[in-house]
Amino acid sequence: QVQLLESGGGLVQPGGSLRLSCAASGITIRTYHMSWYRQALGEERELVARITSIGGSTNYADSVKGRFTISRDNAKNTVYLQMNSLKPEDTAVYYCYAAFQYGGLFYWGQGTQVTVSS
Repeated sequence: QVQLLESGGGLVQPGGSLRLSCAASGITIRTYHMSWYRQALGEERELVARITSIGGSTNYADSVKGRFTISRDNAKNTVYLQMNSLKPEDTAVYYCYAAFQYGGLFYWGQGTQVTVSS
């Protein structure tokens, strides 16, 4: 059984930082492209950041470039999202997503709430 378990969300003031973690079980993340998506209330789910399985190339949504960093620890089978200089518009449920590098297999986590408010 595959499980992606997100943690690290919470309430933070504008300008603050949070680090999200996505611990995978049932898959080996080194063979998966790993991503973070987010969905604000009433909005569509959007890609925040992605890291490839081979080489670890990254790409980010324009709205988070320079503030967020995605990374992976294959030994711990965990992906991270370091979020700095948080803004109220970053408030959303953040989801971890795994896509097998050769296609055909996709998994979502259950999400973790991030709220940026004073």
